[in-house]
Amino acid sequence: MAKNHSPRFLEIVNSAKSRVPECTVQDVKSRRDKGEEFILIDVREDKEFNKGRIPGAIHLGKGIIERDVEQLVPDTSTLLILYCGGGFRSALAADNLQTMGYTNVISMDGGFSGWKSADYEIETE
Repeated sequence: MAKNHSPRFLEIVNSAKSRVPECTVQDVKSRRDKGEEFILIDVREDKEFNKGRIPGAIHLGKGIIERDVEQLVPDTSTLLILYCGGGFRSALAADNLQTMGYTNVISMDGGFSGWKSADYEIETE
């Protein structure tokens, strides 16, 4: 079921997406399968993360990522791949991380919904 996002929200998302590199869920799966090193960050709300997530993902919700990221990832050149439910909130969060000086941030288009639709492995509690 597609979400009916407000025009102003979509405007800021599209603005962020014009500055943030994106990848697909297949790209992330391929990177993992090849053993590439990166940190996968789930920016969804706590309740979303607790229901299910991509295995090995770190949870830094969009509401706190800017506050807490430096403690977990002090090296601003570390490859970070962010995901949310569909790829909108992760683009906004990635844009903010770039503003903070992180130089290797990617937003996963399709998000957790795309990961599940591809029938890739998920973790649940």
